[in-house]
Amino acid sequence: MSIATTNPATGQVLKTFDPMTPDEVDAAIGRAAAAFETLRRTSFGQRAQWLTAAADLLDSERDQVGRLMTTEMGKTLAAAKAEVTKCADAARFYAGHAEAYLADEPADAGQVGAVRAYARYRPIGPVLAVMPWNFPLWQVMRFAAPALMAGNVGLLKHASNVPQTALYLDELFRRAGFPTGAFQTLLVGSDAVEPILADPRVRAATLTGSEPAGRAIAAAAGRQIKKTVLELGGSDPFVVMPSADIALAAQVATTARCQNNGQSCIAAKRFIVHADVYDAFCDEFVARMSALKVGDPMAADTDVGPLATDRGRDSVEEQVADAVAKGRGCCAAASAARGAAGGIHRPSSPTCARRCGCGPRRSSGRSPACSG
Repeated sequence: MSIATTNPATGQVLKTFDPMTPDEVDAAIGRAAAAFETLRRTSFGQRAQWLTAAADLLDSERDQVGRLMTTEMGKTLAAAKAEVTKCADAARFYAGHAEAYLADEPADAGQVGAVRAYARYRPIGPVLAVMPWNFPLWQVMRFAAPALMAGNVGLLKHASNVPQTALYLDELFRRAGFPTGAFQTLLVGSDAVEPILADPRVRAATLTGSEPAGRAIAAAAGRQIKKTVLELGGSDPFVVMPSADIALAAQVATTARCQNNGQSCIAAKRFIVHADVYDAFCDEFVARMSALKVGDPMAADTDVGPLATDRGRDSVEEQVADAVAKGRGCCAAASAARGAAGGIHRPSSPTCARRCGCGPRRSSGRSPACSG
């Protein structure tokens, strides 16, 4: 996959980037290793000052960064701005709490024949973060903020369709005051990940993505006996029982299914509805899904923008068509808008006549195109 900013609302390629060469990657890892030797010796107070400065920058640049994310991956501008604010809040949270979280923990000195015993957390070095495009700022910040406060340094391999957001993050922490090399973006393809993990200067990895990607990272790290933290995909059920407030359940279900244009690993994906309230919930849910305004993600009144990639849009079309061909009705209109509308696909609601343990199942055709 090329490294490029392609506006998913229009299909226009706005900017392309050359992947870093192996020599450039090696130099970046060298800077990370050098920065670690500096950062690990700083105090929690100093790191908190820098991280708070990063939060202040995010707040002051919220509109600019929000537009950048919307341009690169298509989430509504309102959602993008909210993501920036969430990142600023997270940075301040870790700035204020990291020292207490990482404080020495007393242990039983008698068990080891010592006068005093305790467990101490120490930074380990450069950590490779492989991150997805669906929350291009938040997924990175929730790694970077605690990692930097712990005294580690970050190497970011971001999704190839959000390179400008990745480069913004590269600059953000430097501008906030962190040592040069403490957080760097590596503009590389997925084929460069394993060699980076094999470098002895890189001490651990974290990934948010698909199960296959997680297996690949875990296997590569395992060969080097390196730690990993993986956050993979899911298929979350949304259960509606007779005791539910049906109107409220349908409202929440619509948000849960269509948040972030339907591209969230924690979105509701399977709707399991008790037979006694199936028809009532169906009517409410379909009405709310049909009422969503689909269009330009920059517009203030847009509820659902484009899927992030043409491949994602095409996959959703195929899934809806397959469901209908296999006998599932489609209660909410499903259509893909091409040309000027890029990757927009209307939310849809195929039904499943098969009876589950507590009634028929209904699943939104607005399935996630995200990898994690």
